[in-house]
Amino acid sequence: MILLAATPIGNLGDASARLRETLASAAVVAAEDTRHTAQLLRLLGIEHRPELVALHDHNEHERAEALVERAREQDIVLVSDAGMPTVSDPGFRVVQLAAERGVAVSAIPGPSAVITALAVAGLPTDRFAFEGFLPRKAGERGRALAALAAERRTLVFFEAPTRLADSLDDLASAFGEERPAAVCRELTKLHEEVRRGALAELAAWARAGVRGEIVVVVGGAPERIVSPAAALAEVQQRVAAGERLKDASRAVAAATGIAARELYAAALADRAR
Repeated sequence: MILLAATPIGNLGDASARLRETLASAAVVAAEDTRHTAQLLRLLGIEHRPELVALHDHNEHERAEALVERAREQDIVLVSDAGMPTVSDPGFRVVQLAAERGVAVSAIPGPSAVITALAVAGLPTDRFAFEGFLPRKAGERGRALAALAAERRTLVFFEAPTRLADSLDDLASAFGEERPAAVCRELTKLHEEVRRGALAELAAWARAGVRGEIVVVVGGAPERIVSPAAALAEVQQRVAAGERLKDASRAVAAATGIAARELYAAALADRAR
């Protein structure tokens, strides 16, 4: 089978007994960075040395088939540098192909930067969406955030420290300066820090420079209380600006809580008058 193994995101003490046992007996480990994984084995005191196969963003597509076919005969342990493979890390193509070919896939649960940040951020956890890394280019980032501005669920992003201040500025512009958020830095490590506040406050703080691995958690959009007539007018404005009626109805529905089908039907009825 293909066995996805979550590795520590910082603190080695988070390596589970099952992870240690699996790595200590594995014949083949597909690793995002073989040097990093070899060091992890040494730090965990594992003397066994499995065959390490590099599996990263640049070669996963071409190596997936060989790994999946090999997994018919022996277990293949798949690890990323930190956390659960496939979550903003290599592994998805391997799992997808394994599912298509009828090869079993299982997982060794463990540390996750997404879940850890969500847990400590102090923002609603009942519904959330993980968005990964925002686009690097300002224009693309702005468009991506505009599409998320009305999202009611808590949002989780990864970000590089060098781009954090710019991304927080763009988040404040798209979501509103007072939207609550948290910047979670170096989770589970010695210098762990969770900075909570409004997006504008966090952007100002980040301009001085922030180091380490970053997860940003942002509260969802508050529910807008508007009348059905006002919501219909907003749908019509979006359509006039070039949006498809279905898309406009869904967007306004997400922001107001009024059913998209009601807005769509009302817009069609208004056209027919």
